[in-house]
Amino acid sequence: MPASSRLRVLLAVLAGLVGSAAFDPVGLVLCGPLAVAGLALAVRGTRVRTALALGTLFGAAFQFALLWWMRAVGPEAWIALSLIETLYYALLGPVVMALQRVRGWPLWVAAAWVACEELRGTWPFGGFPWGRLAFGTADTPFSALLPWVGTAGTSLVLALLGTLLAAAVVALRAEGRALGRDRRRVARLVVPLGVLGAVVALAALRPYEVPTTGPVVPVAAVQGDVPGAGDDVVPVHREVTENHVRTTVELADRIAAGTSPTPAFVLWPENSTAVDPFTDRSTTAGIEEAVAAVGVPVVVGGMVDAPAEGQVLNQGIVWDDVTGPGDRYAKRHPVPFGEFIPFRNAGLASIVDDFDLIPRDMVAGTRDTPLEVAGIRVGNAICFDVAYDDGFRDQVRAGAQVLTVQTSNAMFIRTHQVDQQFEITRLRAIESGKYLVVAAINGQSAVVAPDGEVVSSIDRRTRGVVEAEVVLNDVVTPGLRLGPWIAAGVTAATALPLLGLVLAGLGGARLRRRTVDGGHDGAPAQAQAQAQAGGTTGPAGQTDQTGSAGARGTAGTTRETVG
Repeated sequence: MPASSRLRVLLAVLAGLVGSAAFDPVGLVLCGPLAVAGLALAVRGTRVRTALALGTLFGAAFQFALLWWMRAVGPEAWIALSLIETLYYALLGPVVMALQRVRGWPLWVAAAWVACEELRGTWPFGGFPWGRLAFGTADTPFSALLPWVGTAGTSLVLALLGTLLAAAVVALRAEGRALGRDRRRVARLVVPLGVLGAVVALAALRPYEVPTTGPVVPVAAVQGDVPGAGDDVVPVHREVTENHVRTTVELADRIAAGTSPTPAFVLWPENSTAVDPFTDRSTTAGIEEAVAAVGVPVVVGGMVDAPAEGQVLNQGIVWDDVTGPGDRYAKRHPVPFGEFIPFRNAGLASIVDDFDLIPRDMVAGTRDTPLEVAGIRVGNAICFDVAYDDGFRDQVRAGAQVLTVQTSNAMFIRTHQVDQQFEITRLRAIESGKYLVVAAINGQSAVVAPDGEVVSSIDRRTRGVVEAEVVLNDVVTPGLRLGPWIAAGVTAATALPLLGLVLAGLGGARLRRRTVDGGHDGAPAQAQAQAQAGGTTGPAGQTDQTGSAGARGTAGTTRETVG
């Protein structure tokens, strides 16, 4: 392998590893733009097959490192998910290579990166959006962009920062040009970089103003903990439910004693009941005991039997203290191969033994309106739902006043998945301009303010209650309104230049075929015949003999005649 090829391979792998460092546990936001720059430089000037290979190496380094926490499910799950995600970057490599031939390529390549993020988050089987550049911006000035341009827009700014950095490197390394010209090319990049810096600085210095005059209500989130090792709910699911009942009753005792305020509602986490609370009598009795004791609605996390055999619903159920169970939200984005098996009927489940641990397929919910809880419109998400744009966006646009996340995370309690998901959760609060309440079985339960600040929280792997006051508002941020349009825009901004390159390539190939068929060495037949006779074709199609006055003869004669 030539030294230049080895250098490209090394750059692609290092760029992928650097990209994973933009997220917890490292959490250096500028590693994201550096990864984009590294990929652009690695594939620049290569052929399609080479760019495909380099994109694959980049994606593998990025995703295998980022999703290291999936080993908690099993090494097969980690490898399978990482390989699937790698395929997107394998395809992105040739796209980035081709778009660098287009004028203003930093913008088009940045758009292609975000379009890839959008595709990963939607297809196939609902997608998996982990690792979007915007998800690494917590506690940085870049997070201030979220309420203005949403997740897609924030990723675009970070990707553009990376492509402009790559363009600067290209300008500095340009060969065969005078140094002064190279400096001018670099200087021209100062303007867009300055504009990006100004946009980020303006958003950070003048953050989106969230209304603070709305109703103020106390809320509570219960964290019941998981007995034993703490990472497997199923064998101890009844103890988990009992922990949440007992902790809620203890909260009721503090309310009665005047040491805790009466919350508007209480939030239980996902899997706080791992059996159907409508059919399991002991579970029903425990919930009703807790609800009666606290005297306010409890949003219960329950696994509910679906109407079809072999299916289940992961739901948040509003259990009212007067009317009993009512409004429900079902998880919109179940995890493929983790919560449902695609193509189960085709015999795929028989290939991997661990698929036997998933006897029923979780059905995706379709609700896009908030829950009604004690007269409050609550936008809900369950676990991985928080990483997808559509759930909170739809519910906030439908009138949600506060957001909640019900999650388990027990399986990942010893991994950095908990940190990465909580970071995404905080960023959703910023993007939506809403208070957000998180209830986890033993992970990260907290109340987050609209600026991302953690107002109240509880230690992991402990049993207790998170209590805080939240301000309700009806605001719909520009970021939530613009998000779908930005996503569509980056997709178009990727497809159109690529289409232009394809058409230009087809046109060039057609022209080459025409000229080759018509004469020798690419010259038209008429010109070849005239060349063999010792002449060339003049501007008016006249023959101008070699050694004569040349083109000046014909053109000069015309001028003399006219003059």
